[in-house]
Amino acid sequence: MPHSWLSRKDFEALVARAVKDLPKDFRRYLDNVAIEVQEEPSMEALEAVGLEPEDADELLGLYWGRSIKGNSFFDTGGHLPDRIYIYRGPILRQCETEEEVIREVQETVVHEIGHHFGLSDDDMPF
Repeated sequence: MPHSWLSRKDFEALVARAVKDLPKDFRRYLDNVAIEVQEEPSMEALEAVGLEPEDADELLGLYWGRSIKGNSFFDTGGHLPDRIYIYRGPILRQCETEEEVIREVQETVVHEIGHHFGLSDDDMPF
């Protein structure tokens, strides 16, 4: 496995830590949001954001649902809960050290949660 230097279990722990480190006022709005680690983006996810399969490493995470403001980000069609996917493969391929992975996971989690709060990509610093 190309990214065996950081196990899936350790990666999932980084994602959980990034969520736990969020301010309590933000975490309370995540009750209906499932945060899930996936190895790679699905074809459906790539198509939803307009990426070709060869550009899959550009997709580090994805918010799939309806923001608390009502904005649709790849609407779930009424399926609850909304989901945040964090993609382990692309993140590990972009990072060379565990410190870089920790920073990228934190930024990706915050970015995708930003979509849950109704922010667009242009509204966020990363």
